[in-house]
Amino acid sequence: MTHTDLNGPNSGGGCPFHQGSSPALTNKAPAPAAEIQIDEGGVYRVQGFLAAREVLRAEGVRQAGFMAETVRDTGLLKNQPVLFAEGEEHHAMRRDTARYFTPTQVAEYQPMIARQADALMAELARAGELNLDDLSLKLAVQVAARVVGLTSSRAPGLERRVMAFVEGGGDSEPGKAQERGRIQGLKQQANMALFFLLDVKPAIRARRKERQDDLISHLLDRDYNDLDILTECLTYGTAGMVTTREFISVAAWHLLQDEVLRADYVHGTEKERHAILHEILRLEPVVSTLYRRAETDLMVGEQAVPRGSLLALNVQTANLDAGVIGDAPETLCPGRTLPRGVQAQGLAFGDGHHRCPGAFLAIKESDVFLRRLLIWKDLRIVAPPTVKVNEVVKGYEIRGLRVSLGR
Repeated sequence: MTHTDLNGPNSGGGCPFHQGSSPALTNKAPAPAAEIQIDEGGVYRVQGFLAAREVLRAEGVRQAGFMAETVRDTGLLKNQPVLFAEGEEHHAMRRDTARYFTPTQVAEYQPMIARQADALMAELARAGELNLDDLSLKLAVQVAARVVGLTSSRAPGLERRVMAFVEGGGDSEPGKAQERGRIQGLKQQANMALFFLLDVKPAIRARRKERQDDLISHLLDRDYNDLDILTECLTYGTAGMVTTREFISVAAWHLLQDEVLRADYVHGTEKERHAILHEILRLEPVVSTLYRRAETDLMVGEQAVPRGSLLALNVQTANLDAGVIGDAPETLCPGRTLPRGVQAQGLAFGDGHHRCPGAFLAIKESDVFLRRLLIWKDLRIVAPPTVKVNEVVKGYEIRGLRVSLGR
């Protein structure tokens, strides 16, 4: 690498990177004061790293986030989506779909990702100045659509339809009232109907005629009905599209405002580049809160959690736990030495049996795009973005990160 060795030691307060120069841009959460706190609503707010990981790995909890409990309560689905399923049903589904996210399969996707990234670089070159978050959305949507099978749309604008659904929802924390009126609710139903009619249904029809190597074809082989497939497309598709879009944006934001980090990234090996991306993700987890419902009485550390309790796992504060992450957890330190079993991105991809299945794909996709972007020496930020919170996915939204080729 040009400036640092990402494989160097992290002892005695040292850091393989220039410690302290790159604080979080979206994550303003303080370090946790206590591992677990019980709020006025009886929700167990888990803030420490080890406690949060313990809950994610526990067998006596079930998925409660991403509106899982709302979907289950409707009773309309014959098959629960993989994000919501539990037990052997979930394990079987993960085994069946794992092939879409293995390094071998991701290598098959790489030429497609590269073509999409090259097309976006050409678009930026022609315009001279664009919003980076718009480019990252286009890439994330195209890649996720290929994996899921949403490639037979009847009209352009898949990315707009997906974002309309995600941005039109209310607070997804279980037990919280949806703060939206009747008109907003009707708009959300219309957004879902458009997504189904223009994107999902044509994909189903095409794959009934001829199966392809994608998720929708697999679901048809398992005799999923249209509603089941729509729900799976919303969970797999929007998760892959929305979160990857935001991560690419925040990673580019860090790299464009830190010339040393940018040089290390551009000239680094793939292992070194991935180390930088993982550390950015640790500091800036796209999904800030994960929810679980206790199905049995639990002991989390020394805290008793009664059956039926809601646990809210704060990924932001957990990833700042100095007892696990080490010195200066609030700043970037790619290649920092971590305890055995602690991954470089902390809990940003989750953990346990619901860990994000597309983690490797997301990093690979981001790396392909960012390396092509940052190799332009005259690329610069001309307008900083605004950062908002999306309560549906419990994560940040970066909008208006405008970049120019400096011509």
